[in-house]
Order: sequence, then C-alpha cells, then structure tokens
Amino acid sequence: MTHMHVAGSIHADVTTPAPVWLTRPEDVNALSDKLWSKTVKRDDEGVIQVAGIPVTDLAEQVGTPAYVIDEDDFRERAREWRNAFEGWTVFYAGKSFLSGVIARWVGEEGLNLDVCSLGELTVALRAGFDPARIGMHGNNKSEAELRLALVRGVGRIIVDSSDEITRLESLCAELDTTANVMIRVTTGVEAHTHEYIATAHEDQKFGFSITGGQALVGMFRCHHSPRLNLLGVHSHIGSQIFDTNGFEVAARRTLKLFAQFKEATGIELSELDLGGGFGIAYTKEDTPASPSELASGLREIVAHECAGFRLAVPAISIEPGRAIVGPSGMALYRVGTVKPVDVGGGLSRRYLSVDGGMSDNIRPALYAAEYSAALANRTSAAAPVVSRVVGVHCEGGDILVRDEFLPADVAVGDLLAVPAAGAYSRSMASNYNHTPRPPVVSVKDGTVSVMVRRETLDDLLALDAGLADEEA
Repeated sequence: MTHMHVAGSIHADVTTPAPVWLTRPEDVNALSDKLWSKTVKRDDEGVIQVAGIPVTDLAEQVGTPAYVIDEDDFRERAREWRNAFEGWTVFYAGKSFLSGVIARWVGEEGLNLDVCSLGELTVALRAGFDPARIGMHGNNKSEAELRLALVRGVGRIIVDSSDEITRLESLCAELDTTANVMIRVTTGVEAHTHEYIATAHEDQKFGFSITGGQALVGMFRCHHSPRLNLLGVHSHIGSQIFDTNGFEVAARRTLKLFAQFKEATGIELSELDLGGGFGIAYTKEDTPASPSELASGLREIVAHECAGFRLAVPAISIEPGRAIVGPSGMALYRVGTVKPVDVGGGLSRRYLSVDGGMSDNIRPALYAAEYSAALANRTSAAAPVVSRVVGVHCEGGDILVRDEFLPADVAVGDLLAVPAAGAYSRSMASNYNHTPRPPVVSVKDGTVSVMVRRETLDDLLALDAGLADEEA
C-alpha cells in the first residue's frame, strides 16, 4: 500500500520508480507531435530546433533557462479557434501569458482579449489593443481597475459580486458613463480533464450562486440600474477540460437563468459566455479534443438547451488561453547535476537538476501537474531511464518534470527542453530565493526576438530599500 505524506505525493512511499501511465518509449529520441509546437523537429545532428533554430544556438544567444514561443504556431492555433467557432466571439485568456507582443498577435488574428488585473489591462492598452474588444475579469476589482476600464471604454466587465455592482455604479455616476456588464455565476459544475461533478461546487470565491438565488438578484439589479447595461451571463467550469460533457449541465443551468429573467422582465438577454479551461497535452497520455470537435459539441449543446427553454440562441463567447499559447511554448534548461537516488526495493530514480525550477514553473509544485521533457542538444543510443527533473530551489517540492524516460547518458551540460510551457509558466513565475525570472523569446523563420527580457539581480535589488545605497 502507498501512504500519502502530508506534504504531498512526492513524499509518499515509492513502490515503483515510474507511474503506471508512463510507458517506456520505443525511441527515447522521438518527439510526439501532440506535445510540441508545429515547427519543432530534430535536425541531422539530433539537435531539437524550433522555427529552424537549433536550441543550442538559442541557449548560446539568450542563455538558460528561457521560455521560447513559436510565433507561427501561436498564430495558427489562434486562427484554428477563430475559424472553428466562426459566428461566436473568441476571447484569448490573457492570464495564461500576456505581453505586448502577444496582445498584438491576438488582435492581428481577430481574437478578443480577456484580462483580469490592472497590470494585464495596462499591457493590453499600451500594446494598442482595441478596448472595445477587451473583457475585464476579477473577483475583487479595485477602483483603479474599474476606473481605467470605464475611461478607456472596455467592451464588457464581468461583474463578480454585489459590492462590485455598487462600486461600478458609483464610478459610472462620477464619470457620467455607463458600463456593459455580464454577471458571472457559479453553476455548481466543476470540470477537469475527462471528469465533471455537478454538485457542491459553489463554495468558491468566484461569481454569484445560482442555487442560492444570488445570480438572479444580481441580474435584476444590473438590469434596473441606469448606469449598467446587462449583456448576459458568464460561467467558467474548470481547467484542462478535454471534452464538452461538463458544459452541458452548465449551459442548462445558465440558460435556465435566461428563461427566468425573460419570464420576469420580458427581455431575452443577448450574450452567454461559456468560459475557458480547454485542455492541452502535457504528456503523451493526454488526449484533448480539437477546436473543431469542441465547437461542434458546444454548438449542439447550446442549440439543444435554448430549444428546451424556448429561447433564441444568444451571442456566445469562449475564452481559450492555455489551448493557444501552451503548446506554442517550450522551456529550455541546462543540466547542472546528475544524481541517482535509491528509492528502496532495489529501485532507483535519477534526479537531473537544471538551472531553473519552481520559480519559473510553479504548476508541478502547486497542482502536481505533469510535464514531459526531452534531451535537446543531441540524440542518444543509451537506454531510457526513469528520471525526475528538478530545480535549484531550497524546496523538496521543487520539481519541474516528476517522471520521464530520458537517456541514461544525460550528463552535466546537456540541454533539456520541456514542451507545453507557453501557458502559466512565465505568468505565474516568481523571484523565490531572489531568482531573476527567465526571458521570453519568440522565434520565426530562423529569427529570435525578445518578448520579455531576462530579469537581472539589479532589477530585483533595486526594489530593496535597505540596499538603496549599497554597491556591489
């Protein structure tokens, strides 16, 4: 029996050096298409290259660790979502990763943009993104956030609480303007990967409860406000969702609100946002649906539920973020130490320490998220060995790739590439242990461009008032 340690699964008793889902590869050098951006391949020397650029050249030019975004791949995925959901509005979820360059790409590919903080809104506006195509999220929006959104004419504000309605009405009165709003509701549905649960998931910080009646109260309040224009309802049911099953219950419950609102007011609301959370492949075992498959399923669900409630189909919007930028990015690291560790029972796991860690990808430590990795600077004829890729930080949970088969001869100085690192790596990065955050570079047609420069120690120390007068 495996017993769970209170600190998490990494401290559990080990009965096997690899999880049951991890299969031994026939070719440890092979790259699975589902994990990598579309321009990634190995060259004749066995070096992984992206957009025609060997990662060895990238490492020499920009250093490691580094995030690498494949521009053509990002743009192609954005177009796939836009085309699959033609007639609907696709909002790119900026929280997955946002920079000035990304905002411009999103706009150029015809997508709208979802932001959820003053910082993200400011990035979008300074990048020249049309504010009418921006949606503003947040469960505790500050007066400064709302003021900027109103002054600049943000297209819609997703209202999350009665306190926010009060705050927004006051600011609209002060500025003599009105705001387009949607009510975010909690549907009681939580979906992750292939599973969804339709009960007991309203105990969270986001949105107005449907079952508690708060959602309808909030809708009526916005409807009767002279300063607010109620567009419709917004829901979000989870993350890493691979199919449309969970959306069926959520759509039914949100559209029931539409019907109740129509019965009380005689008005059919015009917009429904089904949220995001669409999944990607982090390992070869993951099987996410394509944008066209998701679009077909969601259209059928919405049409069926609207017919059941005798409603016209409203304008629908969705919010993919990870599904666009996640597979477009990789993280590049250099191996610093190689350490075999006896885990008992005659079993051994090899620890590969690299020059990054939980400060540049917190998801494995925070969510036990699984990632893959590949030896990037060469191929190898050595046997595959179960390996754990770990970072430089002073934490036992500083894990980047929990389990992966990598060649037995991986050595100090080798490069490792981690696919599907475009989403939530840089955007959730920290300066733990006073570690500067890596740069983000884009690649296209053999050219490297800096999107976000590498932080330096001087950047960090400049914030420390106690060191203001100190010199190195």
